[in-house]
Amino acid sequence: MCAQKKPLIGILPLYDSNKKSIWMYPGYPEGIIAAGGIPVILSVLNHDEDIEAIAERLDGFVFSGGQDVDPQHYGEVLLKYCNEIYPPRDHLELRLLRAVMDRDKPVFGVCRGLQLFNVALGGTLYQDINKQVNRELPIQHFQQNNYEFPVHEVMVNKKSRLYEIIGMEMIRVNSMHHQAIARLAPQLTAAAFSRDGLVEAVEIEGLAFGLAVQWHPEFLWRDDENTLRILQAFVAACRN
Repeated sequence: MCAQKKPLIGILPLYDSNKKSIWMYPGYPEGIIAAGGIPVILSVLNHDEDIEAIAERLDGFVFSGGQDVDPQHYGEVLLKYCNEIYPPRDHLELRLLRAVMDRDKPVFGVCRGLQLFNVALGGTLYQDINKQVNRELPIQHFQQNNYEFPVHEVMVNKKSRLYEIIGMEMIRVNSMHHQAIARLAPQLTAAAFSRDGLVEAVEIEGLAFGLAVQWHPEFLWRDDENTLRILQAFVAACRN
């Protein structure tokens, strides 16, 4: 009996506007390999037929971190404390997410990926947490030390798929974001929160596997068993 084929998993690229180039943290593809998949780093596609073709051919998709989502996509103007945007990437990812959801293929979002899922499905974002959110417990959401070290806790919803995967109500995560979910999209369920009330993980209702986290698993999976379990669950869904 032949071995089960490893799933091909597309990873959305990061974009360097200074060098005019796409790039990738090695923890993304290496994490997919460790979890049993084959990573495919994508280009910044701009033709709908190409986006549809990629959605059809690959088995799952990782929506990586990176620039802020253009606020026009959630009905707001670009405020002075919003960071760099890159509209071609927004077009690709918003279009691709819809194409992938139409095919019920697994998706996993990281940081910007979580925010993009929320915007794509009708939610809004805080363009800057420190400027727009009054918090009694001002957790540092953009850590100053090495990204391999967790810096704050998140509380996991016991009714979530995330809890089924890791079996824990509280985990520690790293954190590198200045934006966050403001209004949660109707098709999303909050799967985890930080202690100051920000949404730290979401799941897409009606999708076989649709999970996104606000933290950065690409820096944690080597030393954190919970993170590796999340990647393994995603790759298993892509295989099925």
